[in-house]
Amino acid sequence: MIAAPVDDADVPRYWRELGLPGLVDVHVHFLPERVQAKVWDYFGRARDHYGTAAWPITYRLPVEERLAVLEQLGVRAFSTLPYPHKPGMAAWLNEWSHEFAQGRPQVLQSATFYPEPDAAGYVADALDRGARVFKVHVQVGAFDPRDRLLDDVWARLQETGTPVVIHCGSGPLAGEHTGPEPMAGLLQRFPRLQLVIAHLGMPEYRDFLDLAERYERVHLDTTMFATDFTERGSNAFDRAELPRLSDLRDKVLLGSDFPSIPYAYAHQLEALHRLGLGEEWLRAVLWGNGARLFELET
Repeated sequence: MIAAPVDDADVPRYWRELGLPGLVDVHVHFLPERVQAKVWDYFGRARDHYGTAAWPITYRLPVEERLAVLEQLGVRAFSTLPYPHKPGMAAWLNEWSHEFAQGRPQVLQSATFYPEPDAAGYVADALDRGARVFKVHVQVGAFDPRDRLLDDVWARLQETGTPVVIHCGSGPLAGEHTGPEPMAGLLQRFPRLQLVIAHLGMPEYRDFLDLAERYERVHLDTTMFATDFTERGSNAFDRAELPRLSDLRDKVLLGSDFPSIPYAYAHQLEALHRLGLGEEWLRAVLWGNGARLFELET
């Protein structure tokens, strides 16, 4: 029986023993330096924002060192997931993300959008320039994903089948438009959207499992899921739902939230391992599903 990784140095041994060529992580962030610093400062005040334990940033490192960490871990493909918190921000985040991806074949070029009149235009531009995945953060952006300003955006993304990683659950902080109801409404109008529900919809796991079962293209990512940090209190996953998660094997994708995680990367893999869903499930989640979604070569 394969043993869970004990630390980051042990991660390559783990995926090799599973028979994988590496890992695909759909939930990684690389942001402009000033934006990244503000995000880290926000997490540094986690007690104030969330009323929870401190949130140390394990990989608060310069860009090249962060890239080297991912390479050493064996993360063969990863997103960079920019996200705006106000109008007029998304287009330049997309430009930065485009430039960041150049010359880095391991990067899944990422983009974002916000409900504003020019959203459809700059989303089309991002797609034309090679964007492969989009990021939406409903709580940080404080907008309803059903906003009519986004109708053309969702229609285009549904048409192209481009994955959208969307933080829409109410954890770690609820917002006016978080939770399953807005997403259910969005999917009623755009049922073929290729959505990736971040954090498995934490803490409304059951409702987001429902959506993944109901809609062919709805996926779930494992970001911070089942880790010691998130299993405390209201974010805990009901183990009675494990059979459903097992049945959804082909719709679950590895996500980590690297670099802004309060533990080692290996702990995310350990947390998934100890769910006891088996090696085939792990192989699908850690590589197979992401490789298929992004048409990666093995």
